[in-house]
Amino acid sequence: MTPSATPAAPLRADCIGDSAGGLTFDVAAHGTTTGAALLVLRRRAADAPDGADDTVSLPLAPVAEGRLRAALPSSVALPEGRWDAYALLSDGEPHRLVPGVTDLRSLADRTPGGLLGHVAVRIPYATRQGNLTVRSWLRAPHAETTDLRLEDGGLTVRGRVYGTRFAPGAHAELRARPGAGEGGVRRPAVAVERSEFAFTVPYAGLAPGVWDVWLRPAGESGPLVRLARLLDDIADKHPVLTYPRARVETPHGPVTAGPHYTRDNDLSLTVAPLEP
Repeated sequence: MTPSATPAAPLRADCIGDSAGGLTFDVAAHGTTTGAALLVLRRRAADAPDGADDTVSLPLAPVAEGRLRAALPSSVALPEGRWDAYALLSDGEPHRLVPGVTDLRSLADRTPGGLLGHVAVRIPYATRQGNLTVRSWLRAPHAETTDLRLEDGGLTVRGRVYGTRFAPGAHAELRARPGAGEGGVRRPAVAVERSEFAFTVPYAGLAPGVWDVWLRPAGESGPLVRLARLLDDIADKHPVLTYPRARVETPHGPVTAGPHYTRDNDLSLTVAPLEP
């Protein structure tokens, strides 16, 4: 799909999120369409398996003079990734949409029921170019972080699981990315209460590098679940949610350590040696 030349005025789409994970798009299309229209979401090739050209098309129906509406209910699957938004109007050409008014209040502190066995999250946002894109997550099962706290030279993580249950042997796993020196895997014990969990990571036991944080709710025999913070209205946590770094003495020398969220809102820790 190649976007057409921009209309005289950019087509704006107001977005409203609901607590179930659905989205409604209202497109201001004065004088641009007289027939059938579609809202088209196209997943970026970098987020699609094997670069597949994934698209989802939603009917745009008139709701008022010059306004068209499309609904993306939570029951419609939207695979994980970044989906660029277009309006396909009666001229047959896709026009890139720009954000209008966005109301995502229902997403703040959202707590899904978990009955579907997965968590679906869709957050519309403005790209650096000012266009409308929807960030989608589809996790089954899912481990949501709810609180990060620095305590005694370590990090205490609290959260909740969806789509799975805890079993004896549950633990967290910190996995060092390549290049983390004497990295390997660390397995902090987990305290569990129903679907909620907590564990503490001592920074002193981590070699310099980046460590990704996972959970094994059922122990070694169960799934490995990436910890992430998804259930709010912030599409990109990294520049918004920042945390203090602690100075810690380790067998590798003095380091600074602290948590951060990745480009995909997954939880990681960075341990960096102090400059002499």
